[in-house]
Amino acid sequence: MNGSRPTLRELGISIGTLPTGRYNGITDVPGVLVGHSTIIEGEGPLVPGIGPVRTGVTAIKPHPGNLFQSKVPGAVYVINGFGKATGIAQVQELGVIETPIVLTNTLSVGQAWDALCEYMLEQNPDIGVTTGTVNPLVLECNDGYLNDIRGRHVKPHHVFEALNGASSGPVAQGNVGGGTGMSCFGFKGGIGTASRCVELGENQWIVGVLVMSNFGSMKELRISGVPVGLELERRLGTQAKAPPGSIVIVLGTDAPVCHRQLMRIAKRCQGGLARVGSTFQNGSGDFVVAFSTANQVSHKDPSPFVEGKWLRDDSREFGRLFVAAVEATEEAILNSLFAAETMVGRDGNTRMGLPADMVLDILKSWKP
Repeated sequence: MNGSRPTLRELGISIGTLPTGRYNGITDVPGVLVGHSTIIEGEGPLVPGIGPVRTGVTAIKPHPGNLFQSKVPGAVYVINGFGKATGIAQVQELGVIETPIVLTNTLSVGQAWDALCEYMLEQNPDIGVTTGTVNPLVLECNDGYLNDIRGRHVKPHHVFEALNGASSGPVAQGNVGGGTGMSCFGFKGGIGTASRCVELGENQWIVGVLVMSNFGSMKELRISGVPVGLELERRLGTQAKAPPGSIVIVLGTDAPVCHRQLMRIAKRCQGGLARVGSTFQNGSGDFVVAFSTANQVSHKDPSPFVEGKWLRDDSREFGRLFVAAVEATEEAILNSLFAAETMVGRDGNTRMGLPADMVLDILKSWKP
């Protein structure tokens, strides 16, 4: 679901070997919901604090219930830590996620955290009264090339719109939500998603990935191993200026894996990121948040023991989850590019949508 732009697979480009889920998105994982709030206002010269505005919020809910009361196993893997995320230390320490995951721009993390905190307090009157506090999980990328980022235009109602509007089914991609003002490989980037089915015998699980892409220079872009970016640079006669940038990768699965195993799976997302051309520069904030909807942890369970059943690390099934993580990450990033449309932002700064026809011609004519 990405407006009028054809999807990667509609153009005949297939990534990897595993089959996709029904929607080829993170919402193929049963129970996972995604919502967006897109903010596009004004045009012309930048007036800090006024606009133009090209930003938004994307919210991912691991399940439709109360996440504080029914937490999910979770992990955060920091590929490169040039970022301003909140809540990641507690996830790394305790291995559970207890709020939706919210994505926005760098200087709006505070507003998003406050709104997500309010959302959780409304759902849970016991927080801070008869039980502990809550750990809002917010991650970001810098959309300042197109957006009046100093204006911090993300307000509580935008965060609530993304949270309350989160749904299953096809996921809007490209210039939406937190991805509205993002850039990728010198082109327009944004939100992208993909999924993979892992089937062995009677077992079937889904690995879904959603990304907010905002990294890379044109010459680095690779598709199916082909150095497409170098040829695009030559044909377009331009070298789009782009900072090191960042990416947030959210991985969800219904496979029965613990938080330690989720960390192992999250690390494999780096393989998909490398396949498209990322070199993880000094100024790049690259984060992976992973969760499993299996073996949920009840906040009020009085037992001192945790019950559950997890895959063996040395099983064939677990190994296939690694493959799924790499493939879904690679395709989600490319979907964020193919779905995004040309956008003009502050000061006339422009990010062109990836020229799909030119990319197809390069792929067809490529000879190693």
